[in-house]
Parts: sequence; structure tokens; C-alpha cells
Amino acid sequence: MASERAVIDALRGGEPVLLPTDTVYGLAGSASTPEHALRVYALKGRAEAQPSALLAADVDTLLGCLPELRGRYEAVVRALLPGPYTLVLPNPAGRYGWLTGGRTDAIGVRVPVLPAPALRVVAAVTCVVATSANEPGGPNPASLGEVPERIRAGCGAELDVGPLPGTPSTVLDLTGAEPRVLREGAVPAEEAVARALAALQ
Repeated sequence: MASERAVIDALRGGEPVLLPTDTVYGLAGSASTPEHALRVYALKGRAEAQPSALLAADVDTLLGCLPELRGRYEAVVRALLPGPYTLVLPNPAGRYGWLTGGRTDAIGVRVPVLPAPALRVVAAVTCVVATSANEPGGPNPASLGEVPERIRAGCGAELDVGPLPGTPSTVLDLTGAEPRVLREGAVPAEEAVARALAALQ
């Protein structure tokens, strides 16, 4: 297992890494430049037209990266995050366009309840691009041993904290008139929508 410093150095150097979250092991890279993010896409085998999540260590850091969320959307972000959600939110400034796929007016965000080593890594680099560390459409890895060897071999470092729950985050689209579940995951759809509606009122 690599040290936290090795993972931080790899991220800062533009290399993809493997990080544990509160749900599954993720393939992550620096979100600061398109070139770094596209290395994650290439290793995953993910089309550039597909969006990926911007992942932060805490809500305040996320709001610093996406200041337009302050106001109406800040309440729902703080109500649901940190937690096992990916929230699709308005992105009026078109920030991090290399993560938004074909829809630049929206962006997916994650603030997981990270294991302590991963929390320190992500906090050190501000924000990362993250996607599950599997083949497209493949099973979600609950351990590093379940990550395809091809992906592990292409990473600059990896952080192992043992088994994770293995169920991915619930993806909740908050860009329309009503919250909409795009993928049911760790949080049941009905509960996710109810919590979002309560926070938006």
C-alpha cells in the first residue's frame, strides 16, 4: 500500500490513483486541469462525453470550487453532504467543463464520508475527479483486489483501507423543478428525494 504522501504526490503529478470512499473504491485524478482528468477517463475507458463527479473533502471546499452554489443550493448540499450521494447541480459558470460531458450547465459533485487517510489526501489537493474503479458497466469494487488489474497497473499510487460497503452513491439530479433519482444506490430513491425536497423548502 502506498503512503498518503505518495498518493498526494501522484495526484499533484497528474497521475490517476485509487482511493477508498464511503461506498466503493474510486479511480481519481486531479481535477485542476483537463489533461489530468482525461488521464482518468482514458484509464477507465470512459467516453469524454460522459460526466464524472467533482469530489471534495468537505462542503466548504466544494463551495469554494463552485461558488455559484451558495444560496438556494447550499442548503440542500449541506443537508445531504457529506454522505453517499452524487448531486447533479446547476453550473451556470461552466466550471470544470472537462468533467461535465455534454451538459456544461450542470455538474455532479461528491463529498463522501471519507476514511481518514483518504480525507487527508483529498484535502491536500482540494478537489479530485472521481469515478468507480471498474471497467465501464462492470461490478463496483468493494476492495482493491476487485479493481481490474489493468486499472491498478495504470495508477500512480493506491490507498487501501480494507473492505468497503460496495454499493455506489445515489445520484440525485437537482437541476429541474423536482429532484430526480438518476441512479439508486446507497440511499433508497424515496428517501433521497424526500430529504432533498425538505432541504429545498
